[in-house]
This record gives sequence, C-alpha cells and structure tokens, in this order.
Amino acid sequence: MTSQLFQVHGLVSFTLAILLLFLGKTLVQHNAFLRQYCIPESVVGGFVCAAVTSLLYFALNIQVEFDLEVRDTLLLYFFAGIGLKSDMRQLLKGGRPLLILLLLAAVFILLQNSLGMGVAQAFGLDPKAGLMVGSISLTGGVGTTLAWAPLFVEKLGISNAHELGIASNTVGLIAACVIGGPIANRLIRRYQLTPSRDAELEVGILEQQPSKALDYYDVLWAWMWLNLTLMLGYGLNLLLVDAGVTLPKFVSCLFAGIVIHHLVLAFVGDKRLKSWSGASLGLSLISDICLGMFLTMALMGLQLWQLSGALLFILCALTLQILLTVAYTYFVVFRFMGRDYEASVIASGFGGIALGSTATAIVNMSTVTQKYGAAHQAFLIVPLVCGFFIDLVNAVIISLFSGL
Repeated sequence: MTSQLFQVHGLVSFTLAILLLFLGKTLVQHNAFLRQYCIPESVVGGFVCAAVTSLLYFALNIQVEFDLEVRDTLLLYFFAGIGLKSDMRQLLKGGRPLLILLLLAAVFILLQNSLGMGVAQAFGLDPKAGLMVGSISLTGGVGTTLAWAPLFVEKLGISNAHELGIASNTVGLIAACVIGGPIANRLIRRYQLTPSRDAELEVGILEQQPSKALDYYDVLWAWMWLNLTLMLGYGLNLLLVDAGVTLPKFVSCLFAGIVIHHLVLAFVGDKRLKSWSGASLGLSLISDICLGMFLTMALMGLQLWQLSGALLFILCALTLQILLTVAYTYFVVFRFMGRDYEASVIASGFGGIALGSTATAIVNMSTVTQKYGAAHQAFLIVPLVCGFFIDLVNAVIISLFSGL
C-alpha cells in the first residue's frame, strides 16, 4: 500500500531543528552516559526525530518529508569559519601528519572494499555489489553513491545498487556519529593523555570556561567576514567547474577562508589580528550553531525504512565495517598519528572519514575539544583529507576494484 506523504515546510523544518537541538542539549545535560562518551547534542536530537518519523511510517503508513534546503548553506558557513580561523603556519608544521592521515585513509579504503566484496560473495551476490557497502557509500558519502550507482546498474547489472548505497550510507552516518566520542574518551583516559585546555576553539567554547561577553559588533563583524568568504568560495568553485575540476562547495569555502585570513594577516599584522578576539568569538559562536543545526537537519532527514530491502546483507556488512573502523582507528590511526592528544581528536574524527561525512567528523572532534581543549592541527588536516584528498584517492580505488 502506498504511504501517505506529509511534507513539512522549510521554515517549520528549520524551527523544528532548533527545538531538536534544545532537546538534545537537555538530554545530554541530564544523562551521564551521553556526557561521559561525548555524544553530540545534535546527534541525540536528530535521532529522536528520525525515530519518531520511522514510527509514523511503520505504524501509521505516513511518510514525513522535511524541506531541508537551507541545510547545505549552514555547512558552507561552518567551513568558511574554519577557514577564517586557520593558520597555514600550523599546516606547514603539520604537513607530515597530513600525508600520514591520507595514507592511513587510503589503506583503510582498500580494507573497506575488500571486506564489502567478501561479504557480498558470502551472500551469493556479485562481489562488486560489496563496493556499494564499502568505500562508495561509506568513505564517499551520498554524493559518491549517487554518482556511481547508475554505472553499477547499467554496466555491471547490479539493479539494487542505489538502494544498497543509500541504506549503507544511512547506517554508516549513524555509526560515525556514535563511535567518535567514545573512542577519543577511551584513548585519553587509557593513555592518560594531557588535554590542551586551550580555550581558543575552532568551534564553540570549552566546557566550564567563563563566557566572555559578546557584543553586537562582534557577531556582526564575524557575519560580514563569513559572507565575504562564502562569496569568494562560490567564485572559486565556479572557476574550478569551468576548468573541469569538480569539488564540494565546502572545500572552496574552506580555502576561501584561509585566503582571506592570510590577506588580512598580511595587511594588519599578527598582533592586531589577535586583538580582534571578539570577532573570533563571534566566528566560533556562528560556526557552532551552523554545525549543530546542519547535523540535526541531516539526521532529521534520514528515512530509516529504506533499510528494509536487503536488510540482512546490509546489517551483516555494516556491522563488520563498523567493527573494522573502530579497530583500525583505535590500534592504527591513533598510533601512527602520534599517540598524543591531537591524535585522539583525529581518531574521533576518523569515523567521519571512514563511515560518515566531513561534517560528522567535525562534530565528533568539536564535542571532544569542547570537553578537553583545542586541537588546532586536527581541525586543519581532517577537513582537507576528508573533504578533498580522500575523494580523489577513493575514485581511483573504486575504478580499480570495479573495472569501470
């Protein structure tokens, strides 16, 4: 029987996301387990909505569809803020960790695809169908899934490639949201790592940090710089498209923020720039709100009933993929990234690289840093690996495995 479609207007969806973020914050504040394992407030609120919409679908056959058009703009604002607070001098110091993390991610893609193909073969399916529960949907995300699925249908004859990819991406996104905080928390406690306690966070403010007063002009300055960054980011993206290079818009906005930061630094000097602490706090505030709203809206839009098609295969494959991710992050990524506090924060974000999205990685890292202190290098190299370099590597590896 065809389900009854109930569409929610964009303004109502946006307002509901705010309420869900409040709900998530309240639940985290009153639940010691959620606080201890650094589960993001936006994840909790978004899951509640996804659970309710799933209940309505299965119990009353009502399909709720939210208008989430503003969601992607929120992500652009967030990455523009990251770029504006990024210092390339830190990246130059961290060039080696960037290469190491990229290499670790590339090796993991090989493991991810090998596991997916092995499980598909065990279920009597075309082994190449396993790529749809491997790096295509997990490391690649929704965009990569939608790009490769038609090719798998037309050239490889895998008719349910689209459903497999979307369902796997959904499960991977949920898992990535949940595993990052606990992994970092476990590493910090087990190895008695010394948190930075640096209050100059890329996103939000440190827990138990006395709040500094923000005035009207601090937020207005931050907002102006963010809008200028978005305009430059859009321009860069158009130039890249004209040159035949396709990159996510948030990568262009990230680079635009870095460019503007260093142009301002060159004109006013380091000392004067540091004196604009109010604008920096305004950036952190707006970035925090945009990221929280983005992930809440992303989880609101999950249609969990889409998992019912090839449920046993997907659950088996994704259970093994999640276990592989946790083990690889805990025993390999943390060790090779330096076994220090920065490495633990990168480990919290690796689940986003391997299972979810760049936004998921950043949410996990920001939740950890708001509890333990800043990790500047992590916030620079993880978005670059997750949002830029890894897509190029993933495309090459998928082509090799699929023969397309």
